[in-house]
Amino acid sequence: GTAAGVFSPSDLDKGTAALLRNVPDPHGRNLLDIGCGWGPITLALALAAPSATVTAVDVNERSLRLTAANARELGLAGVETHLPEDVPADRTFDTIWSNPPIRVGKQELHDILMMWLPRLAPGGTAWLVVQKNLGGDSLQRWLAATLGEGYCVDRAATDKGFRVITVQRASSEEEAVALANDVAYGLASSVWTSDV
Repeated sequence: GTAAGVFSPSDLDKGTAALLRNVPDPHGRNLLDIGCGWGPITLALALAAPSATVTAVDVNERSLRLTAANARELGLAGVETHLPEDVPADRTFDTIWSNPPIRVGKQELHDILMMWLPRLAPGGTAWLVVQKNLGGDSLQRWLAATLGEGYCVDRAATDKGFRVITVQRASSEEEAVALANDVAYGLASSVWTSDV
């Protein structure tokens, strides 16, 4: 179900639809949806990876209750819903899918992303959807400049005015160095950041 007072209460919003059209199946055992709303991304993650733990976070407790109820209705036992501060501090994530809350403002959005993207496990990938006219390209550049050593930021797709951005964490220090060198020599199209 959906309800008033949560993001996109009446149906699947266009950004989430664009994200879901362009993501591969999630990998790993710990998956995350940042800003879950009523849970469409959480539910898609849990349906695609039924043996995984899917952590759904939102600052809106009504959203968390709706996501949990929708997961129960579908029999998805691996879904956990949490306020951001209640997610175990040592939990890392193999896959993150998110339609982040762009309209909270640039600084708040940056804070949210920097809370979660550094928690990608080695080799993990985040998939983010952002409307082009709401700053998708500038967010991609900011992520590449901000994340630091061992992250690759790339545009995976453009879909009906939305950018699907990937953030991949290197699986090892050696991979981070090799990929940074590939970018430096024009052998890779992605932007890897490395202090090495």
